[in-house]
Amino acid sequence: MDLRTPNRLPLHRLPVFPVLLAQLVACLLAALMLWLWRGPVAGYSGLCGGLIAWLPNLYFAHKAFRFGVARAAQAIVRSFYAGEAGKLILTAVLFALTFAGVKPLEALAVFGVFLLIQAVNWFAPLLMRTRLSRP
Repeated sequence: MDLRTPNRLPLHRLPVFPVLLAQLVACLLAALMLWLWRGPVAGYSGLCGGLIAWLPNLYFAHKAFRFGVARAAQAIVRSFYAGEAGKLILTAVLFALTFAGVKPLEALAVFGVFLLIQAVNWFAPLLMRTRLSRP
């Protein structure tokens, strides 16, 4: 495998695609429920919080799982570190942009849906089709 032209996997073929899809569905459902229960401000605040969690995870999945084969171990490790660093920076930037630019905003809805989307990661092994202990 040539490192200059890596064999990239499309998004729907990534091993974390079911987790990303579950996070997006949970984000949209939580925002809809907040919209109906607490009003439009809570709804779009919850959507912002969910997207703050989901977009960096999407970036990390793109960076970390872009190699289809495990021949280039150093490139894979580098891409995991780059993906995690980018994910943390993107999360901080999205929080800053949301609190600076979205008015009015319900902070409790933002943080609540953000934590809900992060909690989907706890159940990631149930959503993944492959097992970690597989030979």
